[in-house]
Amino acid sequence: MRKTDWFIVLLSRILAFKIRLALRSRYRISIKGSEILKSNSPILFLPNHQALIDPLILLSHIYRYTTVIPVISEKYFDIPVAKWYFKRMGAVRVSDLETGSRNTLVLKSIIRSVYKGFRRKKNVVIYPSGQIAGQGFEKIFNKKSAYHIVNTIPEGVQIVGVRINGLWGSMFSKAKTGKSPDFLVQLVKGTFYILANLLFFMPKRTVSIEFEDLTSIAKEKAIPGQAPFNSFLEDFYNLHGEEPALFVKHIFYLPRLNRKT
Repeated sequence: MRKTDWFIVLLSRILAFKIRLALRSRYRISIKGSEILKSNSPILFLPNHQALIDPLILLSHIYRYTTVIPVISEKYFDIPVAKWYFKRMGAVRVSDLETGSRNTLVLKSIIRSVYKGFRRKKNVVIYPSGQIAGQGFEKIFNKKSAYHIVNTIPEGVQIVGVRINGLWGSMFSKAKTGKSPDFLVQLVKGTFYILANLLFFMPKRTVSIEFEDLTSIAKEKAIPGQAPFNSFLEDFYNLHGEEPALFVKHIFYLPRLNRKT
């Protein structure tokens, strides 16, 4: 992890702004608890992961208030051009767990890089599940990274839980096929849909993002061990219960396709 320079920070803010503008064509996004993002302390963000698009949604909105370093799967980190940018911003590269990749040193690498970020007063976002959800609720299973980071987290670092709802049923989720979609293919489709809707008339999907300070309770729940801690996070993410899949049509002048399963 390298120190983030002013040019990359400026570039990130510009990109975040443009991404938010593009996302408005499809998503109606509400934010709750944004005052937490104005903290002077380093923040560890722990979001649930409904779909491949939620990191773009989350990061672009965090950048309205502060900067953040993401932990990124090697599948996306190693994309040409993007790799240069991710390295410069200090992003943490991890092996792709969904394809069965198992780097035995990945946990130590994540923790070491995240702690470097904290020492430099950087905010970090890491997904405890390590992959997008396969159902309408979050399951962390036996993933270890969030537990180990919280269990030994430095004093002064704030732990913020992020609950994202509304993306189960999105073309970026597993709801339709049960498999993780190809992000770049879906991104191309999304661009086509925006143009097909004349830029402004695309049917909207409602998405909510809730930020909540979990610092004290997360540290307390980490004491008994990994399993109780992961269960605590699952309870936080699934507070509103299992989310039914919502399929929203992509082109406004086609017959109504909205349906729930």
